[in-house]
Amino acid sequence: MIPPMISPATGIIQRDSALENHKLQFWCPVKSSCEFNNMIPKEFRHGFIGMVGNTPLIRFNNLSEKTGCEITAKAEHLNPGGSVKDRAALYLIKEAEEKGQSSKQMSLTTFLEKIDILNTLGADVRPVPAVPFDDPMNYNHQARRFAEGIENAIWTNQFDNISNRRAHFEMTGPEIWQQTDGRISAVTFSTGTGGTIAGVGSFLKSKNPNVKVILADPEGSVLYNYFKHGELKRSDGSSITEGIGQGRVTTNLQGAPIDDAVFVTDKEAVEMTFFLLHEEGFFVGASSGLNVAAAVKVRNEWKRLIQQGEVR
Repeated sequence: MIPPMISPATGIIQRDSALENHKLQFWCPVKSSCEFNNMIPKEFRHGFIGMVGNTPLIRFNNLSEKTGCEITAKAEHLNPGGSVKDRAALYLIKEAEEKGQSSKQMSLTTFLEKIDILNTLGADVRPVPAVPFDDPMNYNHQARRFAEGIENAIWTNQFDNISNRRAHFEMTGPEIWQQTDGRISAVTFSTGTGGTIAGVGSFLKSKNPNVKVILADPEGSVLYNYFKHGELKRSDGSSITEGIGQGRVTTNLQGAPIDDAVFVTDKEAVEMTFFLLHEEGFFVGASSGLNVAAAVKVRNEWKRLIQQGEVR
């Protein structure tokens, strides 16, 4: 049997008796209810859109035992499109519909497998070269120009449209708070658009200002140096991970309540990816491996601080 795919991870630290009253729980980035004439059971979903969100947490048993903390995965593969990005997509489309807009075409740079899936689903995909944001041929600028040049097309602008952030403030954040009974000390996220970490982080901080929000960043991104040292300087190398890391601070990321950042190499991400496959039975991508690796780094750093008496 092929193990299930899991979307990107996030880390949650909970307080408990272990580790001198500190216990860490980590999860990686389907339970809505609906009724029809009081005849449909609560767990039924309203079609495709009803499948978005309310994904369960899955415990990584071996990793939890190895680290001495609860580490879980939020099963975003159970969204109808198989990704955490379904949440942002839903809100971006809702906003377009509220404005009387619709979209039939898209331009993007991504892996061939995803392009094949989009083509199968009827999308008009226009692959473009991957170039920096300040290049006029960057896919964001090409998509905007393309949308402006044809009738009945919109550019959803997922990086700078704060409907992305709102989706995670209104959906993902409340889910995490409910699923952990509010016993959260810290969360960790990698980021591409910035919507997930900003939205979830803002919601959790609104419930408990003491929750720490920590960014996990891959090689070649500027965000680690930005949040650690205040400069938009790329870290050395480039990453095999897809969809995370950035060369700028997006509108979704501006003002995000980020307390700290963790740098994760591709080697660390890949090693965790294979650990999750061989020891846990979950077939995940490199970005998920990176997020779980970051969560373990946070756990180890907190353990060190606790042992030194710097955290109580």
